[in-house]
Amino acid sequence: MGNFDTYATLAIIVLAGLIHASFQASVSTLTLMSGHALGRKSAHSRLLKLIGGFTFGVGSVTLLLLSTLSFFLLRLLPQGTPLLIWAMVSGAVVGVGIAVWLFYYREQRGTSLWLPRSFAAYLSGRSKATKQSAEAFGLGAVSVFSELLFIFAPLLVTALVLIRLPAELQLIGVLIYTLLSLLPLLIIGALIGGGHTLARIQRWRESNKRFLQFAAGGALLALGLFVYVERVIVTSVALSGVQ
Repeated sequence: MGNFDTYATLAIIVLAGLIHASFQASVSTLTLMSGHALGRKSAHSRLLKLIGGFTFGVGSVTLLLLSTLSFFLLRLLPQGTPLLIWAMVSGAVVGVGIAVWLFYYREQRGTSLWLPRSFAAYLSGRSKATKQSAEAFGLGAVSVFSELLFIFAPLLVTALVLIRLPAELQLIGVLIYTLLSLLPLLIIGALIGGGHTLARIQRWRESNKRFLQFAAGGALLALGLFVYVERVIVTSVALSGVQ
């Protein structure tokens, strides 16, 4: 793999990881859990442990999903990814971006997401009942699966480019994606640890939810178009030149 291909692959991984980070199910669940902990007048150190456990749960499941998906794709596509697959994946990513624009947030005040009401009620109930770090870990893990419909797009693109990287770079790629996907949770944890109130963080989320929605959808469109140009059009032109 040439330097340009490697840089393009890393750019796709970084963009996909940031897109993953822009989705809000895990963030909403974390703020719910933290709000309930504050309502019980939990010690600041205990709250930070809950946030740490939750973040570790989200990161562990994200890493596991990406690694597992990459493993199966490597088994299914040992000779490389056909252009048709790349074209279909690019189209699917663009479709998810449009879906984010249309209905990611519910049409009401606050930061209520598209999640089915039964699932949202389950996350809310578990957030209220979570009092230990191990429970917070499990809650973080479940929150990832609750948004799999949307995060599967960046995960799939990342897995497809990861399996074409040299072995020594694949682990680095997985870690880069996972850490980037955790950025909002890490920032919230740092803010709360630094003394910022949860109410202030929640007000910022509510004030900027449409921007986050537009940014996530637009970034997905950009990712889909970039992948199509870089993986389909450029490859097709190169193959035509060879022939």
